[in-house]
Amino acid sequence: MSQPPNGFWSQATADPERVVLVATDGEEWTAGRLHAEANRLVHGLRAAGLERGDSFAVVLPNGVEFLTAHLAASQAGFYLVPVNHHLVGPEIAWIVADSGARVLIAHERFGDAARHAADEAKLAADRRYVVGAAGTANTAGTAGAAGTAGSVEGFRPYRDLLDGQPGTVPADRTLGWVMNYTSGTTGRPRGIRRPLPGKLPEETYLGGFLGIFGIKPFDDNVHLVCSPLYHTAVLQFAGASLHIGHRLVLMDKWTPEEMLRLIDTQRCTHTHMVPTQFHRLLALPEHTREAFDVSSMRHAIHGAAPCPDHVKRAMIEWWGHSVEEYYAASEGGGAFATAEDWLKKPGTVGKAWPISELAVFDDDGNRLPPGELGTVYMKMSTGGFSYHKDESKTRKNRIGDFFTVGDLGYLDEDGYLFLRDRKIDMIISGGVNIYPAEIEAALLTHPAVADAAVFGIPHDDWGEAVKAVVEPAPGCEAGEALAVRILEHCAQQLAGYKRPASVDFIEAMPRDPNGKLYKRRLREPYWEGRTRPV
Repeated sequence: MSQPPNGFWSQATADPERVVLVATDGEEWTAGRLHAEANRLVHGLRAAGLERGDSFAVVLPNGVEFLTAHLAASQAGFYLVPVNHHLVGPEIAWIVADSGARVLIAHERFGDAARHAADEAKLAADRRYVVGAAGTANTAGTAGAAGTAGSVEGFRPYRDLLDGQPGTVPADRTLGWVMNYTSGTTGRPRGIRRPLPGKLPEETYLGGFLGIFGIKPFDDNVHLVCSPLYHTAVLQFAGASLHIGHRLVLMDKWTPEEMLRLIDTQRCTHTHMVPTQFHRLLALPEHTREAFDVSSMRHAIHGAAPCPDHVKRAMIEWWGHSVEEYYAASEGGGAFATAEDWLKKPGTVGKAWPISELAVFDDDGNRLPPGELGTVYMKMSTGGFSYHKDESKTRKNRIGDFFTVGDLGYLDEDGYLFLRDRKIDMIISGGVNIYPAEIEAALLTHPAVADAAVFGIPHDDWGEAVKAVVEPAPGCEAGEALAVRILEHCAQQLAGYKRPASVDFIEAMPRDPNGKLYKRRLREPYWEGRTRPV
């Protein structure tokens, strides 16, 4: 097939026996089987009362059920609300209630939090479904379905949603969307809602997003899903890959060695990654790294968090020019930098996407010329969005058609974007602006540092002092002696005003699996009873 039909559904009809998915347990799924499963879910959700424009939420690990939910929502005009399964019950309840989700599908692995959330959100008993943890199992009357049973008090087995439902194409098909919730690193998560276009799914080219990165339809591409699908970019990359004829290989719990094994054995060609994964891959013993063939990789695209220069350079030396970077947010994007771009302009996150425009404004709303630091704004040509039930936030973060997520940076004379830090994370000490990302990058060059976070803490004279929190590398003992060595290292790497005044240690940094750091959780205890000046 030289040119695939538009969209997964058309491809599944044209070639139902093509393997399109390798599940986390290694089971292969054909296009026809996955198509039928998505159709059953549409019929099941409609039987449960969902109509076009309604939402349903999922608290699921990477697996067939997640992709089935995505495909079902996308062809039935529903909003799929993916929930971070690391959240606790009250946090999940907030998203379920705020989104207006009429059904909650959860995995029994997250059963306690899901039950709390469903109770707090006052979700009726016949609107709660649980997926079992014991692998896939056939559902009565739906041969080959992934209708696994699960046991959580107050929840019905997921297979009850599918039992007796046909695998045939549903009537009245119309394109739906994903409604992602912002990470909540600075407060309550907010849903990012886009208007439904009222089109057939095939009338929108759902894989066009990957063309920004030079990824082509079919072309023997295999996409490795190595981060949780609840993350906006991870699901977008996976969904777009599926819609342009790529096979998906799913990972449940990421480890660096298992990722290398899958790239080698499945001949994976592209994936979405975060710098934390780079850092941990590079920490593997050399003999382990050399045991796997990664030459099939064409696009190892990373984003979501700053990547220290030495980490980026080491990955390019190992994986070659497949290491590429983008800048975007759940609200939209963005910029893209090839390895060649980055080597030419180290530190850049790239130039604007063809469907996006970048600009830098000062605090008074004036557009800044190249080289001047300010707040980065973006504008998309593909349509707008609003924050669900929060018009004030929607208006607050805009200048005309441009929006911002609060990052600081500048554009050079060639249009390449360089990020400095998040505005909310900037430290002001004695009237001087200090950017934590630069200090964190310096800390990560120390062999005893596995991960690091830097932020401002109260200081009576300076307003804020620089605090470093460090996760020690395996085999390194936290304590005063290690803190002294780390501070001495900083003295060789950073100007005096940038150096941490002190170092604290933590067993594990509070990051989500996509690498996003919940810095607010680290910072808040130091500011208890005080008002932060920024």
